[in-house]
Amino acid sequence: MITPEKASGISLSLCEKAPVIPVLVVKDASTAFPLAQALVSGGLPVLEVTLRTESALEVIREMAKVEGGIVGAGTVLTRADAEAAKEAGAKFAVSPGATDALLTACEELDLPILPGAATASEAMALLERGYTVQKFFPAEASGGAAALKAIGAPLPQIVFCPTGGIGPHNVQEYLSLSNTRCVGGSWVAPADLVAQRDWTAIQDLARTAAAL
Repeated sequence: MITPEKASGISLSLCEKAPVIPVLVVKDASTAFPLAQALVSGGLPVLEVTLRTESALEVIREMAKVEGGIVGAGTVLTRADAEAAKEAGAKFAVSPGATDALLTACEELDLPILPGAATASEAMALLERGYTVQKFFPAEASGGAAALKAIGAPLPQIVFCPTGGIGPHNVQEYLSLSNTRCVGGSWVAPADLVAQRDWTAIQDLARTAAAL
């Protein structure tokens, strides 16, 4: 059974591997392996596959085969989600928010979770339980970098991975904050490039993101 403190330590180590964690919504599992290869080769080893498609678990299985990659499951909402994600090979979970039931499930399953918070009260509740590394979501809709900076002032114990509405136009606003270790973003794997199977272009986007 993993403790919140240990889960946060693992999450922090993942956030420190690269400035961007790709948030991936993949519908065609046949693209999973080469997509992961392109992102990892470009310098983004930590990948979040959202459980928003029927193929998501197969995508996780395929991406888990890529050497050097660390694949997690996003949009984990329930114990069943966490169990299925771990069985598929996910090394961590990400949730848009947090419930006691979900946190308990991930702790009992020994699956590190990056839980979501959008307000000071939510962040404090997670901190009280022992989670010092959290996802700030939805980042832009919740006030953006200015809001995250404001939340961080009275809560310096917490570091965040903001996600939601972040792209090349505003990523530096977040990465410049002392309480931000990395960001989650989908711009490094745009749907059109994935559909075209343009892995070279995606690798180039990953390389640019890794250099932020």
